[in-house]
Amino acid sequence: MTDPAASTADAAVSPAQSWLDTPGHREWLRFRFADVLTFALPSILPGGGFAYQDADGSPMPGRPPQLFLTARMAYASSIGVRHGIPGSGELLDHAMESLVGLHADTEHGGWFTQPGTVTRKATYDHVHVGLASANALTVGHPLAAGLLEQVIEVIDTRLWDESTQTLLESFAPDWSDCEDYRGANANMHGLEAFLAMGTATGDAVWHRRGLAIADRLINVAAREQDWLLPEHFTADWTVLPDYNIDEPNHPFRPYGATFGHSLEWARFLLQLDESPLVESPSWLVEAADGLTRRALDGGWEVDGRPGLVYTVDWDGDAVADVRLHWPICEGIQASAYLLRRTGDQHWEGWYRRLWDHAARYFIDENGAWRNELDENMEQGTQVWPGRPDVYHCTGALTTPLAV
Repeated sequence: MTDPAASTADAAVSPAQSWLDTPGHREWLRFRFADVLTFALPSILPGGGFAYQDADGSPMPGRPPQLFLTARMAYASSIGVRHGIPGSGELLDHAMESLVGLHADTEHGGWFTQPGTVTRKATYDHVHVGLASANALTVGHPLAAGLLEQVIEVIDTRLWDESTQTLLESFAPDWSDCEDYRGANANMHGLEAFLAMGTATGDAVWHRRGLAIADRLINVAAREQDWLLPEHFTADWTVLPDYNIDEPNHPFRPYGATFGHSLEWARFLLQLDESPLVESPSWLVEAADGLTRRALDGGWEVDGRPGLVYTVDWDGDAVADVRLHWPICEGIQASAYLLRRTGDQHWEGWYRRLWDHAARYFIDENGAWRNELDENMEQGTQVWPGRPDVYHCTGALTTPLAV
């Protein structure tokens, strides 16, 4: 494994020459972000929600609208509105109307994961509605304040477990039958939503709750595992190290550690560290650095091929070796944040290397992102076929403009 900080390119890098500050790179990011939203425009469905797009932009058959994808489109298009990207207002209007209409459960409260189908009410999905409404509020969308009020009520009355300072996982449609499982993934996206909600409203309770989540899962669980984050727990927060050992490619609950999530957590920890609403403990930056080094320095090309594998076991060896676009997107954001926070040129090296990798393997001729690569580093279909989601690449393209 090559340390990017020791590469020839990095040896010539100085803080004044960071790509983060290079006008040409920043212009490239803006153009690529516009490409992503332009590609997403045909996904608007007349009845509400968004189509799951194929590589050519056409709707993939048999894939109805999903709540988390609708909410993520609201998040991405809110950023588009903030950047003045034509078409983003139409995407945002449709997403918000779908969240208050198609997806809304007017009988029991909350939102339908897949309208027209009986599914459990998942915290993972619901906190994405918080992320969507908070971001829409910051750009003045008329439906945002009312939607955010509904999210807050659902979190306070259904999802937040005051006794453990964490989020519960899922429920039956009528909010009965709380699942006997706790997941790092739902809590991670809960932290993300809470960061956005606190920033949008100025209410410190959201950042305090986010810090409590991070303390349990990162400062304790990930630290104890040498920065390999356990993802699965019992209801009393006992680690389940072998959970889904027979489902290594599960899209939401795979066995083992997920480097992409480590990188995502690192970003949120650094956002917490910048929050004016809470006093930041010193471990936030330390943990963000530890998670990112474990994922990138320790996980890059771990199986001999370029990039990051989906999951590893508790020795750090590859389990699911498919390449997904979103860990690269999260690595780009984490390295940008760490570079700004620490000034360490190690992160400039990784920032450039990750963008080179994305341009070589993931960004297609339309500016859309291939979601998955197979063993030949070509378009794959095992976990996430097609182009269903612009959330992660939106972050990769816009976070460097904001840090």
